[in-house]
Amino acid sequence: MFKRDIKNHWQVTYQQNGYPHVQQGWVLSPDRKDEFDPFILMAEDWFKRGTFSDHPHRGFQTITYVIDGRLEHIDNHGGHSILDAGDVQYMNAGWAARHAEEAVDDDLIHTLQLWLNLPKRLKETTTSYQNVLLEEAPVVAFDGGQVRVYAGEIAGVTGPLDSLVPITMSEVSLAPGATYRHVLPANHNAFLYVLAGELEVGSSQTRLAKTMAATLTFDEQAENSELELTAVSRTKVLIYSGQPIREETIAYGPFVMNTEDEIRQAYRDYHDGKFGPPAVL
Repeated sequence: MFKRDIKNHWQVTYQQNGYPHVQQGWVLSPDRKDEFDPFILMAEDWFKRGTFSDHPHRGFQTITYVIDGRLEHIDNHGGHSILDAGDVQYMNAGWAARHAEEAVDDDLIHTLQLWLNLPKRLKETTTSYQNVLLEEAPVVAFDGGQVRVYAGEIAGVTGPLDSLVPITMSEVSLAPGATYRHVLPANHNAFLYVLAGELEVGSSQTRLAKTMAATLTFDEQAENSELELTAVSRTKVLIYSGQPIREETIAYGPFVMNTEDEIRQAYRDYHDGKFGPPAVL
């Protein structure tokens, strides 16, 4: 069992944008995407209605976790849903997604959106969406806490989120003083984000607090790996992992492709109407 530790860690900083995109921070900054492979970026956003109206995507997947408020999703294939705190939406943009992500009524919505790369062979797959409601993600209790599994096989259960590439996503809650050993696939690149509280992580016992993020060490030759977490105070942390794709990747605007020509083609296809009609109710 490979013992995971902190590789890098940082405090997320935030930009005050005003209305309607009130505040934003990069949990995973897109200029470090090669380090995060297969993840491209993670944005933390507070926003009102009108921030993320109809827009296109191609070449990647998103995993959106609702921290607070109500998130309304609309797509141009007739999809419509409203998610609450603790719910997750997965989107495979594939070849041509066109959708909107809005706050409901006068809510101030608070979300985390992770961009997950697709390998070249899957960038032209059919667009799809999947909601994972809080109560649909299995929970495993342990002494002093619990782990809620949204994706992948963790703690003997499998999360319902059905990604096109191998990933895990878990939410770990800990009481003060509780210790938990989180087992991950050894060949996965992984990171965590602290939603609440303070904890010590890994063999180095690095102390992380709310709004801090960290990448983890990993050993692709090991069969399995384990990350030790010990809560200093009441703590909630999200842990993500994914198998690296290791392809040249260009992220530009709403598209993630392998070459600049493919990015230009995506813009042409969008402006030529190939993504379909706008996403409106």
